[in-house]
Amino acid sequence: MTRRLPLTVIGGFLGAGKTTLLNGWLRATQGQRIAVLVNDFGALNIDAELIASASGDTIALSNGCVCCQIGDDLSRALMQVLSSGSPFDGVVVEASGVSDPWRIAQLGLADPGLSLGGVVVLVDASALLAHLGDPLLADTMERQLRAADLIVVNKTDTVDGEALARVHARIAASAPKTPRFDTVQARVPLELLREPPWPTRPAPGAQAPHICGPGCNHAGPLPGSDASPQHGELFQTWSARPERRFEAAALRRWMADAPAGLLRLKALLRTGEAEWTELHFAGRHASLRRATAPQAGPAVVAIGLQGRLPLAALEAQFGSARADGSVLR
Repeated sequence: MTRRLPLTVIGGFLGAGKTTLLNGWLRATQGQRIAVLVNDFGALNIDAELIASASGDTIALSNGCVCCQIGDDLSRALMQVLSSGSPFDGVVVEASGVSDPWRIAQLGLADPGLSLGGVVVLVDASALLAHLGDPLLADTMERQLRAADLIVVNKTDTVDGEALARVHARIAASAPKTPRFDTVQARVPLELLREPPWPTRPAPGAQAPHICGPGCNHAGPLPGSDASPQHGELFQTWSARPERRFEAAALRRWMADAPAGLLRLKALLRTGEAEWTELHFAGRHASLRRATAPQAGPAVVAIGLQGRLPLAALEAQFGSARADGSVLR
């Protein structure tokens, strides 16, 4: 099976914080090699010590990431990334402030070298209601909200609690099933931006590798943050290794009405006599595609905010997680 690069689209209106989020991601890649496609280098403000080289429309970073200016043809820019031969872990596109990010995300569904990692849309908590009330902007804002797999409510420090509640109520009216994340300075943990990693099956007698869950407090700071909030305080992860076979149609039905609180899910499952399926879910969008038999066997890993991950629904669908070496917690 040819490996597909996950495509993440970052959308949002002008001034919502898209570039700030990208800068934070590039500073805290944690070993990920990301290809970032942007409209303009000027706004990125990449740390000088990160720049390994710059030529024309490309900036190579010392952490293995690369930034490319889109120019007039996003499809051509994506093809250059895919044909570059560099071992990237993902592609990120910063959509222009007035564009529909779903149109860009459709490239991830159409190109055989890409898979859709998700659409992240940022909104300015202090400006969203005014933008939605402007007849010239309302349609653009609605399209962006409806396209999102995750809505990041940014600049929450600029509004009081009552105003923030109105913002959330208005977002829920346009995108009732889309998860939301409140933040300041576009600080978004990497767990919300990238695909969850596959759990690895431990050798007999070996200790299972760590997957963050309740009580985990070993992680570093969030991207773009000077503080040190711990990602185990924000996220809960559930994983299992279901040995039974699944019906692909039933999986599609379950994902179409996925339980609230599930942010991301990745699975390799048996779906026929000798057939394997790779399943991806991000916020609202799910995809199933054929896969080759994995060496480590079947696996499911799900991520949600702490205390909101629908454990009962996950166990009912995929089976109970057991800390006995066959299933990783």
